[in-house]
Amino acid sequence: MDRRSVIKSAGIAGVLAAGVAPAVHAQAAIRWRLASSFPKSLDTIYGAAEVFANQIKAMSGGKFEVSVHAAGELMPPFGVVDGVQQGTVECAHTAPYYFFGKNEAFALGCAIPFGLNSRQMTAWQYEGNGLKLMREFYAKYNMISFPGGNTGSQMGGWYRKEIKSVKDIKGLKMRIGGFAGKVLERMGGVPQNIPGGEIYAALEKGTIDATEWVGPYDDQKLGFNKVAPFYYYPGWWEGGPQLDFFINDKAFNALSAENKAIVQAAASEAHVVMQARYDARNPTALKQLVAAGTKLRPFSNDVLAEAFKQSMALYEELSTKNEDWKKIYADYSKFRADQNLWFRFTEMGFDRFMQAQKL
Repeated sequence: MDRRSVIKSAGIAGVLAAGVAPAVHAQAAIRWRLASSFPKSLDTIYGAAEVFANQIKAMSGGKFEVSVHAAGELMPPFGVVDGVQQGTVECAHTAPYYFFGKNEAFALGCAIPFGLNSRQMTAWQYEGNGLKLMREFYAKYNMISFPGGNTGSQMGGWYRKEIKSVKDIKGLKMRIGGFAGKVLERMGGVPQNIPGGEIYAALEKGTIDATEWVGPYDDQKLGFNKVAPFYYYPGWWEGGPQLDFFINDKAFNALSAENKAIVQAAASEAHVVMQARYDARNPTALKQLVAAGTKLRPFSNDVLAEAFKQSMALYEELSTKNEDWKKIYADYSKFRADQNLWFRFTEMGFDRFMQAQKL
């Protein structure tokens, strides 16, 4: 008796009795690898990839698993875009602005000096044209992107010597993330692009004069206060840097609709959790750093004004020679103007009053 006869005459009960397995629900297990640009020691930023992987496994009932690999395990921290583009790994978790050397437009998917804050960045991505525009751009690299966390506004970094004016930037060798180095260079500084796990040694040896990373919680873990006493704020180059999950387009398109939805939901969970962790942990770390002798300093107005001037000039120049930048930045800058107008009346007014109170 052939298979069709069994099914026709006996129905599903007959199929099972005859030992013929039905073809439905026979989905193969999915196993992906994720390359992170961050070390395991940073449970905030590296941890977002673990949240992503754990959510995918839970929502799929264990049928879809993503193994997370720290920077250097599968490939160098700054090699993850090449890895995803070439299909060496299915996905990566990284800061898009690390790859501005490929194209300056990468920075717009993460943070640019005097850009959007974290809430504004999320709004641009989800409710503005941000996600659409960035995905169109990333498609050139065989990738699709999903927002994968935000640090919130960052600190301005650690310095061996005080930065009292723009003159103190001249000749300063500073590890500075991504696109901000272009502005520092225009101010006379010497930018260095160094992965997070290698910064401390460079600062300790004097290879660099200053560094920035994220904020108090991570910085304390990395020990920067032990080799550079001055801690500046704000990080004018990173008002709301967004991390991304980059996924190889062929790998993503091969997923079922259900698994695509799972990936999107898991990325959204990681996006929320990452900033929540930073906001919850940074205050205590900052108090501990100051209690241990860290010298907290604000950037002077002339430093901020010069940085702003050079940033705006750079963006104008890029709009004349980089079509990708021109297209995305035109939308980004309009959204930023509208957001700043709105926040002026709401967030800023509320924050200014609250921060003047004794709580």
